[in-house]
Amino acid sequence: QVQLVESGGGLVQAGGSLRLACAASGNSFTINVMGWYRQAPGKQREFVAAWRSGGIKTYSEAVRGRFTISRENTGNRVYMEMNNLKLEDTGVYYCGVGPSGIEYWGKGSPVTVSS
Repeated sequence: QVQLVESGGGLVQAGGSLRLACAASGNSFTINVMGWYRQAPGKQREFVAAWRSGGIKTYSEAVRGRFTISRENTGNRVYMEMNNLKLEDTGVYYCGVGPSGIEYWGKGSPVTVSS
């Protein structure tokens, strides 16, 4: 059974930075996709960033240039460095992994950006 554990969320002032981490375990397949989604209060979950085999990284327009996703060279850990955080970045951030798309999710890590 795949387990994902997120960490690194919290409260930060606008303009500040946070680093999210996600560790995956229990997978019987090769993880080729690792990504982050977020859900703001009252809104649907939305894509934030993804890492794919070959080192391909994609970002939503809302975070491009401010967030950086990276994957540990060995092991199943993915990170997201979030800089210049804005009020609209507030939400619960979910880590997801899968063999070719996101199939498994973590429980989420709350991020609150204050003014």
